[in-house]
Amino acid sequence: MRQRASALGISLLALCWTTASQAGPSCVDLEQFLLDKAVGVTCTRFSDLRSTTPGVTPANNSILTFSDGTPLPGLFGGINGYQPTTDRTVISNGPTPTSTAVPGIQVTGWFKDDATKQARFLLRLPDEWNGRLVVAGSSGTRSEHNGDWAWSDYVLPKGYAYASQNKGVLNLFLVSLDSATQPASNPLSCRLNQTSKTWVQFYDNDEDKPFTQWTDYMLKTASLAQNALKASYNKFPRRTYAVGTSNGGYQVRRAIEEAPNLFDGGVDWEGTFVDPAGPNLLIDLPPVIKYFPQYVASEFNPDSDAAKAIRAAGYPPDIVAPAAVAGLRSLWERYNASFWEVTMCQWQKRFDPTYDTYGAGLGNYDFTARVATPGVYVDLAKVQTTGKIKKPLITVAGTMDALLPPERHARAYERAVNASRKGNNDQRSAQYRLYEVQNGNHIEDYVGVSSATSLRFIQLEVIQPHAQKAFDLLVDHVEANKPLPPSQCIPKGAAISANPAEPGHCASLFVP
Repeated sequence: MRQRASALGISLLALCWTTASQAGPSCVDLEQFLLDKAVGVTCTRFSDLRSTTPGVTPANNSILTFSDGTPLPGLFGGINGYQPTTDRTVISNGPTPTSTAVPGIQVTGWFKDDATKQARFLLRLPDEWNGRLVVAGSSGTRSEHNGDWAWSDYVLPKGYAYASQNKGVLNLFLVSLDSATQPASNPLSCRLNQTSKTWVQFYDNDEDKPFTQWTDYMLKTASLAQNALKASYNKFPRRTYAVGTSNGGYQVRRAIEEAPNLFDGGVDWEGTFVDPAGPNLLIDLPPVIKYFPQYVASEFNPDSDAAKAIRAAGYPPDIVAPAAVAGLRSLWERYNASFWEVTMCQWQKRFDPTYDTYGAGLGNYDFTARVATPGVYVDLAKVQTTGKIKKPLITVAGTMDALLPPERHARAYERAVNASRKGNNDQRSAQYRLYEVQNGNHIEDYVGVSSATSLRFIQLEVIQPHAQKAFDLLVDHVEANKPLPPSQCIPKGAAISANPAEPGHCASLFVP
């Protein structure tokens, strides 16, 4: 009799949960909850929250003001400060294919207490909620829509609620489109690459936007979302998971290190590693910036001194196309055109602003010589990834990542975790795994067949399916106590395995 009563109680509890979920969230409830927390709130009901639905991901430049209505600075009315449609493509090879529509509501807005009027959030609440929450980081200086294809479209059809944020900053604004030298009017401006005449300023280099806010807004968004779920469904989430790529992966690591009360586990996809003692980007990027022009002058000779110097700095080998496409010849050349110098400029201006960026040159930046400059070491230490994780965490990284190469980022973070645990990782409840994707790189758009306007590489592997599989493995581990597959090399064309042929790291970063 007691067993039957217990079973009946469980059934009624499940029925109540299902009924509450099927009732669906209300914009009225959400708007009331956000009254003292946000401004510029927009709540919209969609028949399908997947980002292939028109309007779910807004158009580029659909926001051209700060939250108080002040126009954004820069050329052409401040364009490029908000690029949600572009942002979702940066870390993804395309929308996650699912067949199930997800009716529910989408809520966007600005954090009310942000004095800079830049911090934004995104909430997606499905009508049929499974009681769990996914909170996403954002890569680079991308918007809260950065994970729409890679993460939101994957978890929403499974019943998860989804939240994201923009690290508290907008993207960038144009300073000049045709200047051979840095515009005197804007000492914070960065050129796009060594031969570019386009200069931009990233909002994250503003004095009142320290990189410590990246962690702050990941945690703040998690708390906001958890309470929003309580206001909508009358229940807090049973589990909360963190996901993110690149700088968003950094946000995941810091969340799992700092906020075990908010998160139950995380998946970081090629997260940025930061240690003032090294590795860090201020050490890693100058050699590639310095030696890449010499490498091009050698006609992409892999045996040149320049190529050897770049690989010696920790970077994976180059892939060179047999003929030029749109003026580009190699994988390194694509990274050079879009990421190397402009990333170094951001980090140098944030952590060592007195350095003469374009006079002394970013390729000549010597962190060892500059580390004694007041504030450099201390400020880097404030954003250090410690490896002291307090909940389960999985890193997924590509061996051909030429922005955050695995030896200097993924493997470096693994070493930090191991050092904090003194070799007993598997005896900890908060386990860590590193899954290396052989031939994976940092930018999914670089994978594929070249077109008349874009150089791509058929040798590269996409990482997105492996990151999503890692998420499912994490959930099974947290909720059903299933063992995580060991850290491993995922061979080209293969998948994460419970019994990997190559445990540990990939012996070969590149397989033709």
